This record gives sequence, C-alpha cells and structure tokens, in this order.
Amino acid sequence: MLILKKISMNIIERATSPTPSFFKKLRNIGILLAGLSTAIASSPVLLPPVLITIAGYAAVAGGVIGAVSQLATDPEPTSKGGKNE
Repeated sequence: MLILKKISMNIIERATSPTPSFFKKLRNIGILLAGLSTAIASSPVLLPPVLITIAGYAAVAGGVIGAVSQLATDPEPTSKGGKNE
C-alpha cells in the first residue's frame, strides 16, 4: 500500500512536475492545432460545412493532445528548475 501511495500523484502535482521534451513538443502541436481549427470554425467567411466539421474535430483533438501531454511526467527530471516551461 505504501508503494501505491508513493507512485500515485494528484492532478496538481502531475501538472506542475517536469514534462519530457517529446511531450512538450506534442503539447505545443496540440495547442497549435486547437487554435488553428478554432480560427477556421469561427471564420466570418462562408466555408463548406465539411470544413467546419473537420475544424471542430481538430479542435477537440488538439485540446486532448495538449491536456494529455501536459500531464505526462518525467520520472528523472534533467532540468534543475522543477517546473515545466
């Protein structure tokens, strides 16, 4: 039971712990995808409905990619800061 308590982290500890560099890049890609798709979906120009639908799915996918990537942790942090960028 003690090992399980030591391994498990709450959401705040996980979000503020160092993130591996691969997941930092993936997080940035997810944020970019969500931002671009939101710009397309909210465009004042009349766009085909299929493009709006794809933009909606891309916004959700970008949000999920960003959130999951932010919660990935590095078991052995290489930086001395302790916080992710």
